[in-house]
Amino acid sequence: MNAAMIGLGMVANTHAEAIAATEGRIRLAGVCSRHPDASARFAQRVAPLLKDAPRVYASVAEIAADPAVDFVLLLTPPDARAEAVATLAAAGKPILMEKPVERTAAAARALVETCEAAGVPLGVVLQHRMRASAIRLKAMLAEGALGALGLAEIVVPWWRVQGYYDQPGRGTHARDGGGVLISQAIHTLDLALTLTGPVRRVQAMARTTRLHRMEAEDVVTAGLDFANGAVGTLFASTASHPGAAESITLHGALGSARLVAGRLELTWRDGTTEVIGQAGGAAGGTGGGADPMAFTHAWHQAILEDFAAALAERRPPAVPGRAALPVHDLIEAIVRSSDEGRAIDLETA
Repeated sequence: MNAAMIGLGMVANTHAEAIAATEGRIRLAGVCSRHPDASARFAQRVAPLLKDAPRVYASVAEIAADPAVDFVLLLTPPDARAEAVATLAAAGKPILMEKPVERTAAAARALVETCEAAGVPLGVVLQHRMRASAIRLKAMLAEGALGALGLAEIVVPWWRVQGYYDQPGRGTHARDGGGVLISQAIHTLDLALTLTGPVRRVQAMARTTRLHRMEAEDVVTAGLDFANGAVGTLFASTASHPGAAESITLHGALGSARLVAGRLELTWRDGTTEVIGQAGGAAGGTGGGADPMAFTHAWHQAILEDFAAALAERRPPAVPGRAALPVHDLIEAIVRSSDEGRAIDLETA
């Protein structure tokens, strides 16, 4: 299938590597950004990797009008999504977009509804769902292997240098929609929700530490009440030098499971243990350290290949647009809880 890429920021290189790894099953047919010169340079730079230089499109409208484009990779910052989605959806172009869907839960829901109204497939790159260890744990939970869930611990102890936030718009509400929650912790929070089910109530504190000059939050702590009766804690930060791998730990009546980067550690109440998969690097190879791109392209490849297969098989992708909305609702409730200094019920938020 032929894909066109809109937006050529840091993650564009990861997607190019992921496309190359499909060995021809997906082809990067073209690229587009706000700066044609930058698009041309990107096309030439990835040509050896892809064995062909992608076409440089002048506009989103030109991509929408090209019948050779089977789907679009939308990698722009969230503040540049609405107009592009409207143009592509009107042309019937399927869209696979990077997280977050938009800056607010309401805006994210509006984009999803735009695609649904047009009958256009929409997928979201929440690639942590594609880790083999996460897939295994989700299956175990569905089978009741851990017993009734009592406690969930969600930890994202990442680090970003000040230079990261010195980039125009980075860590602002106008461009990104916020800080560590919507830009970094969204992956781990989304994965946690697929394992635990929905959160019913949150009480949180979100702050900006003296370690960063930025508009939005770089540290969050929260208490979580889940709909299934379990309780949980969240800690998310980009001020935790030098950065470490994110983790989700679930404690059930029969045992505990800890997902840390790509590794699943199981500790049963009878004293036995199991380890599935491996974690790599000081920050687990997930971009939790000073280099935000220090992670494998394999999970992006899995999302891309699934999306292409979903189009061919006329089925929903692994992460449909609507499936990404619960994490947006949770993030908004956490921020609101901090702003208002009180617990927030998600059913009424």
